[in-house]
Amino acid sequence: MQRRGAGVTAILTIFLVASGGESGEYNQVLNIGDPAPAWVDLPGTDGRTHSLADLPPEEFVVVVFTCNSCPVARDYEDRIMEFTRRYAGRARMVAINVNTIAEDRLDKMIERAAARKFNFPYLFDESQQIARRYGATGTPEFFLLSRASEGDGAAAPSRTILYMGAMDDHSMTTQVTKQYLVDALEAALAGKQPPVGETYAHGCRIRFARERRTE
Repeated sequence: MQRRGAGVTAILTIFLVASGGESGEYNQVLNIGDPAPAWVDLPGTDGRTHSLADLPPEEFVVVVFTCNSCPVARDYEDRIMEFTRRYAGRARMVAINVNTIAEDRLDKMIERAAARKFNFPYLFDESQQIARRYGATGTPEFFLLSRASEGDGAAAPSRTILYMGAMDDHSMTTQVTKQYLVDALEAALAGKQPPVGETYAHGCRIRFARERRTE
């Protein structure tokens, strides 16, 4: 799909400027309209390193924090792959795992990505900092990012948060009645405000390492 014109961009810009500020209802770090934290050179299961800046600026981006070990996250793998196929050329799906237990290490991620034939990048952040910067607390947890701005002079293109939370309202596909992520992306593609900006992401807790405080 071709990129929308200036009118669509203006509508989204007005929405984003009006929405930024304090943290969200469930997210204690980010709110709708905030700049999307960038990841740089994260290793992927494809043997390459990946950065947010590498993605096509004209496409939306969906970041999902997930892992191997969470049964809820595994339940969503087929839905994530179907979403990736459905919106190819319009939105990029990127999965990031920050858990560091043996089952979630990069070698095990590589095995799972190959076995499940993932059609999206599956990245590992051993530092866990990208999840902290997004305010992510669970798996799976989704963030819809805007198209990249043009940048200003030396400034790199930037993206903003359009939606964050759950993909839908039930981990069992037969019980789903609301498609939060799909609805948010469809609205953004039409240059409109997503009908729901934030939801609670049900699933497993991210296994954050305890951070040591220094005096």
